[in-house]
Amino acid sequence: MTAFNVVRFKVKPGDEQRFVEAHRLARPQFKGFLGGSLVRTGDQTFCMVGEWRNFQSIVNARPQMIALLDGMRGMLEDLGGGLGVTDPVSGDAVHKFAVRKPTKKRKAPARGKTKQASGKRKAVKGKAAKRAAKKR
Repeated sequence: MTAFNVVRFKVKPGDEQRFVEAHRLARPQFKGFLGGSLVRTGDQTFCMVGEWRNFQSIVNARPQMIALLDGMRGMLEDLGGGLGVTDPVSGDAVHKFAVRKPTKKRKAPARGKTKQASGKRKAVKGKAAKRAAKKR
């Protein structure tokens, strides 16, 4: 089953761009890592969301993830409350939301007169409506 890890960070003032660039340059080679996103959640706050093949892949990659984080620790502020510089959580996905494609709506007939053509009703406007009215 797919799993996710989410890590919250607070970057020291002035290091925000350097922090983003460090993530752009990172080329994680974690076995089972399917991809992720770094999300800016405030002026100095970020969240990393990673998608993994399964939860065991996250467990196995923790030493490598910590090594990657070690290169960025100098840019991070302590989050307080005994958390340190990160607030990580991870777990198995329990539900996936499907994207629903919008259905094509039928165009409603234009207001006004209608006329019968080959068994189908068609909307008529303007001069065509006047001609249809004269024929009746």
